[in-house]
Amino acid sequence: MTVLDHVIEIAKDAGFDTAVPLDPKTIVLHEEVREMCAEGKCKAYGKNWTCPPACGDLDHCRSVVEKYSGGVIVQTIGQLEDSMDYEAMMETSSRHKANFMKFAENVLSAYPGSLCLGAGGCTVCEKCNYPEPCRFPEKAFSSMEGYGMLVSEVCKENDVPYYYGQNTIAFVGCCLFG
Repeated sequence: MTVLDHVIEIAKDAGFDTAVPLDPKTIVLHEEVREMCAEGKCKAYGKNWTCPPACGDLDHCRSVVEKYSGGVIVQTIGQLEDSMDYEAMMETSSRHKANFMKFAENVLSAYPGSLCLGAGGCTVCEKCNYPEPCRFPEKAFSSMEGYGMLVSEVCKENDVPYYYGQNTIAFVGCCLFG
């Protein structure tokens, strides 16, 4: 079994709805995405170890991403009663985070040095210890956006749907290896 096949198997065992190959060469890091982070809408910029600026500038993130030759995109897809179904959105987000933690733990156990990037900043602690040292660095994962990725673009470039139709939501993460 190849590393790619094994990581996809780990993702499916973790409960993801989608687990497909990701070509790291398709990843473009955008300053505009980091600028959206800096606007502070999620309130994590400068307050979380896994978010900018603590996760490194774009040159640092680019140097990390460029080390990898393979990858997998993972998704958790939720059905909403309507576009304002906050409860279903949060349930899908929680399911995605649980899937991602299980996935990342198993991937990193099998392939140390892999890069796992989730959806949104780390929420392991109710309040991040930043700027004091992270209390759980082995459980803290940056997001695709934190690294400067436009998630819809990464999906499109790898032939993965990002939008599944009206009254759906998709949370996306990835893992780079090799």
